[in-house]
Amino acid sequence: MTDFFDALETRSPAEREATQMAALPGQLAHAKQNSAAFADILRDIDVSAINSRAALTRIPVTRKSELLERQKAKRQHDVFGGFSALVRGPAMSRVFASPGPIYEPEGATRDYWRAGRALFAAGFRSGELVHNSFSYHMTPGAFILESGAHAVGCTVFPAGTGQTEQQLEAMVDLKPDAYTGTPSFLRILLEKAAEAGIPLPSLTKASVGGEACPPSLTAWFKERGVEVYQTYATADLGLVAYETTAREGLVLDEGVIVEIVRPGTGTPVADGEVGELVVTSLNPAYPLIRFGTGDLSAILSGTCPTGRTAPRIKGWMGRADQTTKIKGMFVHPSQVAEITRRFPQVQKARLVVSGEMANDQMCLQVEAVEVNDGLREQLETAIREVTKLRGQVQVVRPGSLPNDGKVIEDARSYQ
Repeated sequence: MTDFFDALETRSPAEREATQMAALPGQLAHAKQNSAAFADILRDIDVSAINSRAALTRIPVTRKSELLERQKAKRQHDVFGGFSALVRGPAMSRVFASPGPIYEPEGATRDYWRAGRALFAAGFRSGELVHNSFSYHMTPGAFILESGAHAVGCTVFPAGTGQTEQQLEAMVDLKPDAYTGTPSFLRILLEKAAEAGIPLPSLTKASVGGEACPPSLTAWFKERGVEVYQTYATADLGLVAYETTAREGLVLDEGVIVEIVRPGTGTPVADGEVGELVVTSLNPAYPLIRFGTGDLSAILSGTCPTGRTAPRIKGWMGRADQTTKIKGMFVHPSQVAEITRRFPQVQKARLVVSGEMANDQMCLQVEAVEVNDGLREQLETAIREVTKLRGQVQVVRPGSLPNDGKVIEDARSYQ
């Protein structure tokens, strides 16, 4: 098999869905039994009955802020807040700290974060040398990509961050085939090399992450002989999705179940609609269930032209946590969801905050078929009850609000 990392990538969508849904009850039972946090979260749920996407929505979304709160509350007894199914010893090779701090375990298994699949899709092959410029300090980014490179059969130069001149010297001497790191640092390296008249002909491909890499930047790299592909992975979940040579969205990894939900809720949206990316990991070591990434994306229709049959997402489209302070009060997407939940005739809503500094104004735009003053008045009352603030209501025709995942739009002038 030369075109794909393994046979899982080309199985039929129906087979993949059936296999993942069949594995779901066992993973939930494992999480409930071996993770104190999920023993609590799943306390009143019959996990044996969670064997479909519809059933999965019965489980509440756990967001990163909640994970951090649980970790802080149990810091003296369990730094992982009850989420890890691993204990210190041979099964846990490392512990990492992400900003927060949030602590994450690394299981002692080959390619623990499953990044090998992404690197293979980016053209990395056995016997090549990878220049890894992700940080090797506290956070797991460098180790995620290093373990993936080893799974493909690559050798890794652990460059880490900074020391641009020394990194360029090493690149000249070692002649790496590929790069892993942020796109911004790769650009710095290539610009410095050009300024110094240093050719880097061996470097022809890269897997980048940690920040956005727009098409314009991808084109900039290509003009300089480097094909760059995006890898979407997190310290909590490992690989979530990855770009292929087709460059048509990001293909979902085989080890996750992904939903796109309306921000502030756990309600899935239709394919193509922008919402928050929620992931259920099938990793038994760190079994995160319906974990809200806080990132916006959308499911693309069809399958990847490369022959990979897993669903695809559009890529990173912004942050789902649009919490905004209005007249000194925080307003959350979940509050907008609570307002609209009271009115079945409302199909979609967007809270627009406008005005100048110290003169905030709120307008709740709602898509609804029924348009009358009674609905407006009831919605305005609900706004006051839920947010403790006054706001106007504008009813618009169905389908007229932008499909960008925004529940709260801050359109205020800060000049």
